[in-house]
Amino acid sequence: MKKKPLIIALDFSGKQELQDFLQKMGNEQLYVKAGMELFYGEGPEILYELKEKGHQIFLDLKLHDIPNTIRQAMKRLAGFSPDMVNVHAAGGRNMMEAALEGLEAGTESGAKRPLCIAVTQLTSTSPALLREELLIQTPMKETVLHYAKNAYTSGLDGIVCSVHESEEIHAAITPQFLTVTPGIRLITDSVNDQIRVADPEEARTKNVSAIVVGRSITASNDPLAAYIRVKKLWEGAAV
Repeated sequence: MKKKPLIIALDFSGKQELQDFLQKMGNEQLYVKAGMELFYGEGPEILYELKEKGHQIFLDLKLHDIPNTIRQAMKRLAGFSPDMVNVHAAGGRNMMEAALEGLEAGTESGAKRPLCIAVTQLTSTSPALLREELLIQTPMKETVLHYAKNAYTSGLDGIVCSVHESEEIHAAITPQFLTVTPGIRLITDSVNDQIRVADPEEARTKNVSAIVVGRSITASNDPLAAYIRVKKLWEGAAV
């Protein structure tokens, strides 16, 4: 990941909604996140269409299963040529290593394999939920850092975390280890179902590797203007 991207979460129910959104974005070459709703609803064809339009893709399916299943699934996903995919770090090192093996096996000769990152804890997870429902008594930041170290040891390219954990992860591992941070909102926007959120400027000051922005752009009356505003805040340009 050469440039710190602004990734747009395409949380749409189907192709028509997606096409309407992309039409409003003009000729912008985007880095987009295709998640479960869009992929399961439209299938791999939607990825091919996004690629044909020149967009980069983060295929956000958060895989979590036994190592052999993950290996075979990643081999198939690599054939769709996404730029980045992910797994749950809670699956453990063997599973994460199997994910890389599958991606390598499924990537065409001479092509670069997709980046593979691991979800540490969802940004909708609160400290109370971590303790009371998941029965993890270790504080959030320590838990996320431990998962990040496992991902790094497994050979993955980075992790998904909130902005609030990024600095400690880079300090403990390496600044080159990617921290991809969802839960990004403009200050004036609702946090919706997210808990550990931040705005683009805070993300920039915490030196995260990439931000994922959804409704602040996709739910805007003028998504292109919202995208440009978020991008300027993220890049530190005058708004």
